[in-house]
Amino acid sequence: MSTIAAHLDDVLSRISRATADAGRPAGSVRLLAVSKTFGAQAVRDALAAGQRAFGENYVQEALDKIATLKGETLGGQPLEWHFIGPLQSNKTRAVAEHFDWVHSVDRLKIAQRLSAQRPTDMPPLQVCLQVNISGEASKSGVTPEEVPAVARAIAALPNLTLRGLMAIPEPEDDPARQRAPFRAVRELFDALRADGLALDTLSMGMSADLEAAVAEGATMVRIGTAIFGTRDYGSRA
Repeated sequence: MSTIAAHLDDVLSRISRATADAGRPAGSVRLLAVSKTFGAQAVRDALAAGQRAFGENYVQEALDKIATLKGETLGGQPLEWHFIGPLQSNKTRAVAEHFDWVHSVDRLKIAQRLSAQRPTDMPPLQVCLQVNISGEASKSGVTPEEVPAVARAIAALPNLTLRGLMAIPEPEDDPARQRAPFRAVRELFDALRADGLALDTLSMGMSADLEAAVAEGATMVRIGTAIFGTRDYGSRA
């Protein structure tokens, strides 16, 4: 078993335990393997171990990997590519044309550009609205107060499917305090669903806090370091 396969197995076990501890159904939390800064071979190793969905932050690096790995499949299904990083307006076309999901829609303008630039012969682009739940100046995302109006506007756009919310809370070591911002995101999500939006995705939780996120309702956790190891940003394409 490769190192990545062993790490992947450990992460899946953590997710299973957290899901059971939260009294949630087995399989109700998906794993997104965050492969940013790691090469195509690392993705191949994870794919060989059964992982099909991968998250990327940097457009050009991701496009190179997508091209290199084109045609690779798992059980006959192609790799699923998720864009999870800050997205500038001048990069939306490339993302709209090559990705399956975008988690980091942080303003209506970005959603409008993705909608206009998504090729009509492709399935709708699956998107999440990013919420700046901790109010950090350095983080992207709409404020909690803006969520209802922006979510409704995005849900009305063609060529996109609004799946839910994404958040990256401020780092916190204490497990109990980790849960509070995740709970706040879930409450926003529940309010949108109660108001009639057909949402099914809470993208929250990373290597250091996935248990807290799952306890508060995450349906997709974004895990990089615990699978691929420490990143060397100096080697990034």
